[in-house]
Amino acid sequence: MSSIETLIVIAVIIVVILVVAFMLITNRRQLKEIEAIDKLVNKIEKMHLERDIDRLDKMDLAGESLTTLNTWRKSYQEASTAKIPEVQHLVEEAADQNSNYHLFKARKNIKQAREIIKPTFEDARNTKAVFTELLESNRENQVQYESLIKTYREIRKMVLADSFDYGVALEQLENELAAMDSDFDEAKNLSSQGDHVEAKRVLSKIRMDLSNLQEELPKIREGHHQIESTFQDQLRELSTTYKNMLSEKYYITEVNILEEIKKIHTEIDKARDLLADLKMNELAEQNKKISNQIDALYSVLAKEYKARPFVEENQSKMFTLISHQQSASKKLVEKLKHIDESYELTHGELDESKHLEQEVNDMSRQYTVQTQNIADGKGVYSQIQDSWLRMLDRLREIDEEQKKMSQDVDGLYDSENVANDSINHFKQEVSLVYRRLQRRNLPGNPDSFVQMYTLVVNEIGHVSEELSRVRINMERISDELIQISDDVERLKREADDIINSANLVELTLQYSNKYSSNEAIKRAQQKALRLYQNDYNYKEALDTIATAIEKVEPGAYQRLENSYYSEQKQKEA
Repeated sequence: MSSIETLIVIAVIIVVILVVAFMLITNRRQLKEIEAIDKLVNKIEKMHLERDIDRLDKMDLAGESLTTLNTWRKSYQEASTAKIPEVQHLVEEAADQNSNYHLFKARKNIKQAREIIKPTFEDARNTKAVFTELLESNRENQVQYESLIKTYREIRKMVLADSFDYGVALEQLENELAAMDSDFDEAKNLSSQGDHVEAKRVLSKIRMDLSNLQEELPKIREGHHQIESTFQDQLRELSTTYKNMLSEKYYITEVNILEEIKKIHTEIDKARDLLADLKMNELAEQNKKISNQIDALYSVLAKEYKARPFVEENQSKMFTLISHQQSASKKLVEKLKHIDESYELTHGELDESKHLEQEVNDMSRQYTVQTQNIADGKGVYSQIQDSWLRMLDRLREIDEEQKKMSQDVDGLYDSENVANDSINHFKQEVSLVYRRLQRRNLPGNPDSFVQMYTLVVNEIGHVSEELSRVRINMERISDELIQISDDVERLKREADDIINSANLVELTLQYSNKYSSNEAIKRAQQKALRLYQNDYNYKEALDTIATAIEKVEPGAYQRLENSYYSEQKQKEA
């Protein structure tokens, strides 16, 4: 046998083995599916639905209960007479076909049987649940009826025994209880007639109504208590308190208390109507509104009652404080008028002091009106208290402003003395600077120095003239003194630069004589002397000769300069 034939034989054997294996596996799987279908059929049989139907028939059901039984009885009969037998037949054929390895035929029957049994089983399970509920409904309804009737009787007994606690709501409560009594009769009749489903619905309604009533009763009692007790007591107290306060010369303008009390009585009547109709949510909102209105009236009275001790305790103190501030204001105005004759008050101090004086006088007039109102019994104590508290804060502010203003103007005298001393000091310093240059015996003074000197002298003369006037502006003078101080310092620095430059020119010229044969040095010496003697430009003369020396002997001028300033420091020390 050739190799190709061998391979063919092997391939055929493998195919045969695979086919056999597939058939065996499929056979076992389908056998399990047949067994699963049989189990579902057995489960339906174990539900004993026929027995449940017999028991339900003996209960003589009626109405909705009978309709429900007949509906599901029909579903069960259809399953037991048609669907289940068909499934059993299909399963028997599939089992026989599967055992003979007619696998595809068996597969078809198994599929058809499964498609029938699955919904049939679900219907059977639902039918069992309905039948169980119908069988137990009579007993459950009876238990529920006894429990509910007991609760109902307890509530009815409590309502009748405590009828006073429910006020105008009692009539509506009795109507609701009567309606429940009718519902109990209906549930009882339905049960006796065998309509347990409808009886259960009525009992559910009764249970909900009882639950709502149990929840509402405390709210009804509370609402009635608020309307007929709490609010009435509060309004009587408000009316009595208000009348007593009027007799004690309290004066209330914020609201008309008695008129507001009448309005609240109208709101209470509305609340009473809501209670009679058992509109508990609306009643809660209405009672809250009434409570807030009453609280607002209490607040008005309490505010006046609490304010009176403050007013009575501080009446004389306010008079003293206002009178003291009036006196202080008047004195400050007089003081500023006097100072204004000698000094220019550049920040409007006089006008401001008059404005503050007027403000204090207005407070005094307002205080007088308020105290007269108190005496006449027309003083609103809360308003007076608020007014006096604002006055106290403002009086403190005014006192601080006036003290600062007084201190500021008091400093004008000292400032004038300081200014005069400063002018004399500046005159001395300028004179010393000028004499110092004269002692140096220079050929002349540079134009820049002369201009600066003239400026400073004129500034000092101008300020001296201002200080000699009848009415002076110290603020402007102070600014000018600062400028003069800066200019005097510049003048002193200018004089120092002139003297130092002149001295260094002379030292450098002497040193340059050692290079007198150098043409560049000669030209520099001639130019430096011309600038020194004719132009009085000592700084440029120094730059000219110093530059020439540095070219001939680098570092020479720096040594001369360092030596010069070192000697100056030793002299000053």
